[in-house]
Amino acid sequence: MKFAQPTLVLALFAGAFGGGASVSTHQAADPLAPLRLPPGFHAEVFAEGVENARTMVRGAEGTIFVGSRTAGKLHAVVDADGDHRADRVVLLASDLDQPNGLALRDGALYVATASRLLRYDDIERHLDAPPMPVILRDDLPNPDRGHTWKFIDFGPDDMLYMSVGAPCNVCLSPPMVSAIVRMRPDGSGMEPFAEGVRNSVGFDWHPVTGELWFTDNGRDLLGDDVPGDELNVAPRAGLHFGFPFCHQGDVADPEFGAQRACATTEPPARTLGAHVAALGITFYTGSMFPARFRNAAIIAEHGSWNRSTPSGYRVMVAYTDGRRVTSYEPLVDGFLPGSGARGGRGAAAAAIGRPVDVLQMPDGAILISDDAGHRIIRVHYRQ
Repeated sequence: MKFAQPTLVLALFAGAFGGGASVSTHQAADPLAPLRLPPGFHAEVFAEGVENARTMVRGAEGTIFVGSRTAGKLHAVVDADGDHRADRVVLLASDLDQPNGLALRDGALYVATASRLLRYDDIERHLDAPPMPVILRDDLPNPDRGHTWKFIDFGPDDMLYMSVGAPCNVCLSPPMVSAIVRMRPDGSGMEPFAEGVRNSVGFDWHPVTGELWFTDNGRDLLGDDVPGDELNVAPRAGLHFGFPFCHQGDVADPEFGAQRACATTEPPARTLGAHVAALGITFYTGSMFPARFRNAAIIAEHGSWNRSTPSGYRVMVAYTDGRRVTSYEPLVDGFLPGSGARGGRGAAAAAIGRPVDVLQMPDGAILISDDAGHRIIRVHYRQ
């Protein structure tokens, strides 16, 4: 099967995507003024003009690589002078099919599209003339519809882990779908790691235990309040997390629940709330934030699209003790200004942004990608 090669272009900061409407709109006033953070925490714009900013990874030389989903673009964000504000945004590639999944290994940028696994070698040394990607696989599990975008990362075992979302709201899935799979760095040896996973768009390994934690988006059309999204722990391979038979650990699916009991599946470490769209997760290991944040999971809730009273639209902190979540508290709120009474797709239209991914920086600050505001936000702590 032949695929068109991605278009490789370079764009400076002001022209990163057509028309620049979002850039000029947000430059007129402080776009982050409505955000609410705990005392001592501050939010500022790190980069604008990053169209549909989704998954982020940081290179050894400090470049922030950013994938997208709907824009089909791959960006590199450069802060050359270290002032915590991007000097330029480079458009590395376009015309990709949902390049949501990014990972780095030995200076190479791995990009998972809907059906292909690409590798851009020695990428930080070639931002102005990106190499053509090495195609490691062109046969990733990719149903024709549903949750076709991927999330990837390298685990402590040097295997590349990848989420493969369900092809539906709720249905029985073929092998390697509705799962988290893993493979060797060259793309070979793909195998299932966790099954019964409806749509995970973020995972990370606990810095103490080395166990995989992941978010999972619950099914729709069971009402406003059920089922909740999930924060799960997979201490080993071969576990089943319920989908499509059981949701949030204790809700049998009306159509498929009779085929497998909830008691035979893994319950979540925490139910996060219905329709919050929990996506990116990172365990905090820095020293800038107060000590209580050490080894806590910071989670981006993208926000509901079909709930009558909106939920999500915030960044949360899950404090953990072993595999137990002891509390779940807001870190950044206010992406949806006002009372939030306007539901459905109107909530997304009214939001000033929608958080997607969280990336810890070397100084202990975090970056938050915002695919609706086309920006990256920096959150730091200073009393």
